[in-house]
Amino acid sequence: MKNTCHNITGKVIACLLGFLIILQAGCTHNNDFNNHSVKERPRARVGRYASPSVGTVFVGAEDLGVHGYYSSWSEKIGIAYTCKAGHIDLAHVRKAADWTAYLAANILEQLKKNETRFSFKFKEPARYHVQLTYPDWWKDLPEDEKNRITRDISIGLGQYFTYVGCNWHEILTWFGYRSVALYPEFPSAFSWEDSFSDLLGTHLAAKALRDTEHEYDEAMTLALKRELDDLGIQPRDVAIRASNAVRGLWFSGDFLFLVDMKGRNFDIGLDDGLVTPWLVPSPSEGAGGLPECEGAQPQSYPAPSLDFLSEYGFSAKFELEPKELERHKILSIVYPDPKERRKRIEPAAHFPAIMANITKDAVEKHGFYIGPEHAVSPAVAQKHPQVRPSGTSAGKPAPAKSIIDDVNNDGVIDLRDLSIIMETWLAKYRPPAEDTR
Repeated sequence: MKNTCHNITGKVIACLLGFLIILQAGCTHNNDFNNHSVKERPRARVGRYASPSVGTVFVGAEDLGVHGYYSSWSEKIGIAYTCKAGHIDLAHVRKAADWTAYLAANILEQLKKNETRFSFKFKEPARYHVQLTYPDWWKDLPEDEKNRITRDISIGLGQYFTYVGCNWHEILTWFGYRSVALYPEFPSAFSWEDSFSDLLGTHLAAKALRDTEHEYDEAMTLALKRELDDLGIQPRDVAIRASNAVRGLWFSGDFLFLVDMKGRNFDIGLDDGLVTPWLVPSPSEGAGGLPECEGAQPQSYPAPSLDFLSEYGFSAKFELEPKELERHKILSIVYPDPKERRKRIEPAAHFPAIMANITKDAVEKHGFYIGPEHAVSPAVAQKHPQVRPSGTSAGKPAPAKSIIDDVNNDGVIDLRDLSIIMETWLAKYRPPAEDTR
């Protein structure tokens, strides 16, 4: 009997071990990126203005929390400041990272089935169409080599598609698109930190997906911390001071959609393949910059492209089919002749014309500050002083009258200041009580 029980127990243990092995293998197969659970669409995150406005949250290295693909309780979003990359919007970073991971996981499934055509969409109505061409020798490649290549390609495509989608969102909001009907998004279209923050997110996602030792959330948490440390992240109070240093030059105002974002960075990597972030001018440049970052140089990052596909013998045709109301204005830029107008846009071929139109509009119509890397004519510079010709110093930000003052003198405009001011206004302008006698 003892031997019989021993044999039965051994069989039960063996069955349980076998079940666990099968379960583990099944999980790995379903997720494909080392159990990174990124198959569901990413959740939304709310970005911030990189100005000390009502609602803006500033963060330092100790405030990052743990990345949460599905849950928000463990992570922090807000505006950080780094010596080598300037302001960074963590909501944009995390959102772009999660979309990169999500698309990579789903593209991988398409590649494993040898699909040549597929489409997808982001939050906006536009649909993206992909046509892949495989190399002739693909079917004869050993399975392990196929797996390695498909993983690399899916990550690269995830980065590129996400970055295009982020840029398309900025383009749309420039032409009047609103995610929420009553809330204008034009003030933040191509604000100086947005595109670089999106780009940074795609790079971090690629690192997290290649991390074979950690789940996606933990891998992203580690990658974000390391990257921000390398970029020289500053404490929260320095981030607030960095924003105040460019008041009047890069922005004015302090209340939600009443903030005037004068600084618009249109560098999305179309000229040299690199995206260069804006740094707050240092004291040596005549502006109220940051002594903590004196001498720092901006760290450029490569913008994702489809060029990497040729290394594996692949090619792709990638088109964007806009379905938003603003599509007519944008398509008229890409196809000036109405008779030749098509319904799709090829980002690699057509984004340069769209961005040139937006940049011209920013300078000539709005007088926005677009940075020293964009040369403007002396006439435009004279008409719009906040737009300086290429190569000139940043100058000292002009004083700006705030709609809301820093009542608490804590270096940031917040809801406490707003409540105090509202009480003051009500006390001053409240009509006298009616005499009911």
